[in-house]
Amino acid sequence: MRRRDFIKVVAGSAAAWPLAARAQQPGKVYSIGLFSAGAFPALPSFVEGLRRLGWVEGKNVVFIARSGENRLDRLSPLAIELVQLNVDVIVTVGTLAPLAAKQATTTIPIVMASAGDPVGSGLVDSLARPGGNLTGLSLMAPDTGGKRLELLKELRPGISRVAILWNATNPNAALVMKETTAAGGTLGLELQPFEVTGPNDIDGTLENAKRYQPDALIVVEDPLTVSSQKQIIDFAGTNRIPAIYGLREFVQAGGLMAYGASLSDLRQRAASYVDKILKGAKPADLPIQQPTKFELIINLKTARALGVEVPATLVSRADEVIE
Repeated sequence: MRRRDFIKVVAGSAAAWPLAARAQQPGKVYSIGLFSAGAFPALPSFVEGLRRLGWVEGKNVVFIARSGENRLDRLSPLAIELVQLNVDVIVTVGTLAPLAAKQATTTIPIVMASAGDPVGSGLVDSLARPGGNLTGLSLMAPDTGGKRLELLKELRPGISRVAILWNATNPNAALVMKETTAAGGTLGLELQPFEVTGPNDIDGTLENAKRYQPDALIVVEDPLTVSSQKQIIDFAGTNRIPAIYGLREFVQAGGLMAYGASLSDLRQRAASYVDKILKGAKPADLPIQQPTKFELIINLKTARALGVEVPATLVSRADEVIE
């Protein structure tokens, strides 16, 4: 081989080293950064999904968790910290965490376990071709907001005023709000948004919602509303307001009803993205997938406490009924 050709080969190989260095190496223990804007939730389905693919904590992977505890000022420093720890992949929960991680690194792969609308939130340009170092699962489905309003009307046909509790700092919550508002007009409902931006806003905002005297309440899923679920559920129960939530966790904690994408399913699917990336795949080549499994959860015990009679047709369609 001539010297000029040899130099070209070496130079070409060197350019590929950063990517190749992250490909699976026998005997290596890989580090997975777990990153959330709120209090970090347990991720049993994600961990189980990894285990089924041969990735076992303490054997060939370790987890490094960082959570913002619903303080926006903490997100950027925590994302930079994960980058400085040189984790092999960052797995994010929600929409705010991947936004911070994207700003912190353009090289470490980022897998969204359950983001909102990745395109509308500015995380990627396209679901089919995300480009860059970010891919994963979207939590967003086009008609979720409308479906929740339809379920409330089926539960209580006479409702006319609906309060919506949402985190105004979360771009995905803003998209859900927009979609829900459009559906409300179609269904002839009066919708009143109530914004929160941090944990200290919850009690005051709920008091404002009480003065509105709503017939029903929608709580948009978000790390902030999830971490404040006890306050929200207690408010709905004390004021006998039928409420629908985006996540089953609310209903398991005493909420009335939830409809939305299955987080357990999304997070288990996220494990396959991490598996592919640790084996050498590029995030840019992995299309972002949308939810395929949705859940309707109803708590009949809460319904009785609220004096709400849940129609048999609604109960029969539920994926889970809590007695």
